[in-house]
Amino acid sequence: MDRNIDPMQACPAGSFAYVIRPGDTLFLLANRFGTTVNAIMALNPGINPNNLQIGQRICIPTAADPRPPLPPCPNGFYYTIRAGDTFFRLSQQFNVSVDELMRANPGVDPNRLMIGQTICIPRPVTPIPPCPNGFYYSVRAGDTLFAIGQRYNVSVDAIIRANPGINPNNLQIGQLICIPTF
Repeated sequence: MDRNIDPMQACPAGSFAYVIRPGDTLFLLANRFGTTVNAIMALNPGINPNNLQIGQRICIPTAADPRPPLPPCPNGFYYTIRAGDTFFRLSQQFNVSVDELMRANPGVDPNRLMIGQTICIPRPVTPIPPCPNGFYYSVRAGDTLFAIGQRYNVSVDAIIRANPGINPNNLQIGQLICIPTF
């Protein structure tokens, strides 16, 4: 281990301690933690990048989040692009027009969508139908009608009857459904 680096030194604000493991290089660490080799070396004067020792303690700068803040998505929800996604496919999947998608995502090139990119899926503004003898529930990630029915002691058939037109196989996060309480 390089004698110029105190193994017990505290890392300065804006960084964290890291212990070198087999296979680590400064280049791999910089990529893993979203920083640069030069930034790591600047925090660790005297480090020999060609002779990292397993168990050696170094400081890694905390990367600022390089992603810009998400633009507002009023009356909609955020969606992360996956392989094969296009605005046309998304418009069909979420029942919105391609024009609505483009208006909700200014600056996004629909011909250059990138996996992992976050976009806004606008929801068509429709009046909420009445839910007599029940209450509204907002669908959450992982929900199924069966799980919702179990949670509120209501049959799947009763939920479907209270929500004409619902597609039980395509619940959307944030979708409001009526839960009957008979």
